[in-house]
Amino acid sequence: MIVRRRSAGDIIEARCTRCRDVLNHTIVAMVEERVVRVQCNTCGGQHNYHPPQEEKKSSRPAAAGKTASPRTRKEAAPAAPVIWEGRMAELDPDKAIPYRMDATLRNGTLVSHSTFGLGVVTAVIKPNKAEILFREGTKLLRCTL
Repeated sequence: MIVRRRSAGDIIEARCTRCRDVLNHTIVAMVEERVVRVQCNTCGGQHNYHPPQEEKKSSRPAAAGKTASPRTRKEAAPAAPVIWEGRMAELDPDKAIPYRMDATLRNGTLVSHSTFGLGVVTAVIKPNKAEILFREGTKLLRCTL
């Protein structure tokens, strides 16, 4: 197998400082074997070479008995389908009102959404927002007060 060395004019993946993403770049300048300057093939901007970052791995092991906060560990929050099924057992699906953005909603109102299905209003947040619990999870949707 022949290994070809990089040279000016070659295409390389780099982190673009303008686009803020890993994209294809053209090598503009090199010092010995090292790429030092590149030009983004998407936006045309020239900048110093920033190699794509690899996924960071935790350098320290998790402490025994310590649980992660709900923000970092999704299992800490109760599962939405379980809560949803409990709330649906209390309500009659035939009495669900169709969801509309201009509908007036109150806590505990059962709504029928065209995409998310049946849901129950858990909170009305000013201005004009309602937090609705569906089987997939909680959604923040528009409403009138």
